[in-house]
Amino acid sequence: MKKLIELIEDSVRQAFIASEYDEKYAKVTISNRPDLCEYQCNGAMAAAKVYHKAPIAIAGEIVERLKGNKFFGEIEAVMPGFINMKLSPDFLADYVNQMKEDDKLGCNMAQPPKTIVLDYGGANVAKPLHVGHLRSAIIGESVKRMYRYLGNHVISDVHLGDWGLQMGLIITELQVRQPELVYFDESYTGEYPKEAPFTISELEEIYPCASAKSKEDSEFKERAHEATLRLQKGYPPYRAIWKHILNVSIEDLKKNYDNLNVSFDLWKGESDAEEYIPQMLYLMKEKGLLHESQGAMVVDVKEDSDTKEIPPCIVQKSDGAALYATSDLATLVQRQKDYQPDKVVYFTDKRQEMHFTQVFRVAKKAGIVGEQTELIFNGFGTMNGKGGKPFKTREGGVMRLENLIAEVENAVYELIMKRNQEDIEKKKTMKPVSEEEARKLAKVVGLAAIKYGDLSNQASKDYIFDIDRFSSFDGNTGPYILYNIVRIKSILNRYQENTVMEDTHILPPVSDSEKALMLVLAKYNDVLESAVNEIAPHRICAYIYEMSDTFNRFYQDTKILSCEDGKRQLSYINLISLVKRALEECIELLGFSAPDKM
Repeated sequence: MKKLIELIEDSVRQAFIASEYDEKYAKVTISNRPDLCEYQCNGAMAAAKVYHKAPIAIAGEIVERLKGNKFFGEIEAVMPGFINMKLSPDFLADYVNQMKEDDKLGCNMAQPPKTIVLDYGGANVAKPLHVGHLRSAIIGESVKRMYRYLGNHVISDVHLGDWGLQMGLIITELQVRQPELVYFDESYTGEYPKEAPFTISELEEIYPCASAKSKEDSEFKERAHEATLRLQKGYPPYRAIWKHILNVSIEDLKKNYDNLNVSFDLWKGESDAEEYIPQMLYLMKEKGLLHESQGAMVVDVKEDSDTKEIPPCIVQKSDGAALYATSDLATLVQRQKDYQPDKVVYFTDKRQEMHFTQVFRVAKKAGIVGEQTELIFNGFGTMNGKGGKPFKTREGGVMRLENLIAEVENAVYELIMKRNQEDIEKKKTMKPVSEEEARKLAKVVGLAAIKYGDLSNQASKDYIFDIDRFSSFDGNTGPYILYNIVRIKSILNRYQENTVMEDTHILPPVSDSEKALMLVLAKYNDVLESAVNEIAPHRICAYIYEMSDTFNRFYQDTKILSCEDGKRQLSYINLISLVKRALEECIELLGFSAPDKM
């Protein structure tokens, strides 16, 4: 289905061509003065310089050709050369009705669909998720849903940190604490236990203890390095412990990601790429890409067009060890082998931009991916506390993600109980909400508060995580969006109590607020497709906030349930049903849902 603005622009373009002006001047935009018009074209002013005519004269010619066009209710040339347009109510209603009949509300499917790998999450095994993991998970999950919505084949990978020294540290500390375990008996030849010798709580305590010890005890650190090396060479007892670490960690990570309504198709880690490293390095050497620098093996990635220094990418340390870049390149080898993706998108802190610039350039030079494969780094800013500094606990430590979620849910719960008590005092309701109901509702609304609070900001920018503001039922917040959806549900339920709801056409608007609501609805496909193309969930947030506000004005201006004209009333009902559908589709893409009551 063509975007509304494309249809308008096509018509204006034909008028420019018919008037013997270059069609490039027919660019149409949404008006920045909605009090004057809905759409505008300013091309006459640029054309005036080329054709040596007054801008208003050119604008007047175009307007004359467009008068009587079915798209426009009003069109006029305004000094010094603007073309102002208001849409015909009949045309607008027809467009909205076409949206209503379309499964995707007018969005066009990707042609052809692309295979896209998304790398987000970035959790480390043996460590709890903390607030630093929030943005990657939330943004990546939303983008996954957006790509899939338009018909793409998307593979999401959590890409666990499950390799390297941290594993050796855990194994060494475990041996200190439980030396009697069979994993540390060199003479043991039997099967290793299926049950892990630690719980997730114990594991999360073991790693920081071992890490701190390694900074003070060089002998302990050396033993950890040795354990890491033996693990990576396939030593069976250490591989068995490593599998326990993975299983216990992944079970806990899945539970925590579930609380965020985040899921992954793949639970692969750095270790899965290990087997591809030797052959990858060999091929790089064969192609003449590797050279030695201070004992390390590097690939030069600087290009003549660079405006800043791009250092060589180190792919092997002087002691033969692999680095993050090595692992990321080998992971690309694996992804190419398994999926042949058209696009790979990474979601990490924007401070890693240089790392990914280097990795992407090596991947292209080495032929790990083809020239047509898109490698995209989607770096995000920092989530800060109210003081503008990184978000911390009251004690100054890094906050666990589950504790942050609990804080938001408690804030929402308190608001729900307060609002309910106020409604009882104002006699808007006689029924106190139970604690169980309020807790269930707080879980749903709290998730909306967290996700909308994050996603409504442009990903690349830092933002302040303000629990009080994000959990508010007023303003540009997730709870406000949900409140409007629930209000529409309530109107529809009350209507259906007395009337059998029919599926009929939405009539042309008869009020400014009704037309404004249709105009916002009609932007749905434009907004969704732009958000996907730009990897920008914040555009969807801005759109549903605009739609919620516009619906509120329509609701205040319009007697929906008391309308005496049955056909007009049914048209209203169908219109707000479509608004609800659009809002619900959007919040599903953002990764949360609306309750039936609030």
